Amino acid sequence: MLKEQIIIFIKALAMGSVNAIPGVSGGTIAIITGVFERIINSIKSFDLVAIKLLFKGKFREFEKHTDFIFLLNILFGNIIAIISLAKLFEILFRDYPVFIWAYFFGLVFASVFVLAKTVKKWNIRSIVLFTVGTAIAVYISIATPGVENDSLWYLMLCGAIAICCKILPGTSGAFILLLLGNYQLVMIDAVNYYRWEILIPFILGAVIGLLPFSHFLSWLLKKFQYQTVAILSGFILGSLGTLWPWKKIRTEQFGNKLVTVGFEWNLPQMNLEFFIATVLCILGILTIYFLELLAKKLKDTN
Repeated sequence: MLKEQIIIFIKALAMGSVNAIPGVSGGTIAIITGVFERIINSIKSFDLVAIKLLFKGKFREFEKHTDFIFLLNILFGNIIAIISLAKLFEILFRDYPVFIWAYFFGLVFASVFVLAKTVKKWNIRSIVLFTVGTAIAVYISIATPGVENDSLWYLMLCGAIAICCKILPGTSGAFILLLLGNYQLVMIDAVNYYRWEILIPFILGAVIGLLPFSHFLSWLLKKFQYQTVAILSGFILGSLGTLWPWKKIRTEQFGNKLVTVGFEWNLPQMNLEFFIATVLCILGILTIYFLELLAKKLKDTN
C-alpha cells in the first residue's frame, strides 16, 4: 500500500512538473504513467452517494467510493512540484529557453507514440479522429485571443471550458482562458483584488463543468477506448507547436504580468546550440522510453 502511494506521488510530481510549463498539460504525463483514467473515475465519483456517505460520517466508505486518498496524493504531488519547480523553470526559460524547450519537445513527441500504440487497430475512423485532434490543438496554439466578457453566463462557460481543458492531454486551461478573452479579468484582476462577483461564477462553472465532463470522458474511454485514445494522441501531437524550441514568444502585458499570447516559429541554425538542443531532445525521448519500461516493470510486479 505504501509502495503504491509513493509511486503515485512520483507520478503526480511528474504531472506537476509539466503543469508548470507554459501551455502544456499534465494530462499528457497522466496518460503516459497510466493514471489518467483513474483520475477521471475518481473525479466523477463525487456524486450524491459520496455526499450521503460524507454527511453520515461513513468516512471509510467515502474514501473507498471516491478513491479519495489516491486523488489527494495526485493533488498534493502536483502542488509540491509546481511550487518547487516554478523558480527553477523561471530561470531555465529565461537563460536557456531553447534547451529546456528541446527537452520537453522530445518528451512530448515520444509520448505521442507511446499513447498511439495502445490503439490495437488503426482504421479510417481512428485516423480521422487523430487528425481532428491534431487540427484542434494546432488551431488552439495559433488562435487569436478573444474579447473580455464579464457576463454571468460567459464567466461560468469560461470556468467549465478551462477546467475541462486542464485535465485534457495537449491542452492548457490558462491558454484557453486567454483565447476566450477573460485571462486578465479572472486570473489577474479577480484574483489580485478578490473580485468575488467574477470568481464565484467562474468557480461554479468549473465545478459544474468538471463533474459531467469526467463522466463523459470516462464513458468515452469505456465505450470508445481506441477512438478516444486516437483523438487524445492527436491533441498531444498538435500541441508540439507550443514546444518548438526555435520560436519567439509573443506576449502581452496584463497588469504587472507578461502572458504568452502566441508564437512565431523559426528554423534552427546549424551551430553548437542546435546540437546541444538535439541531444536534449533525444534525452527527452529516452526519458519517455525508460518511463514506459519502468511502468511495465511495476505492472508486472503487482
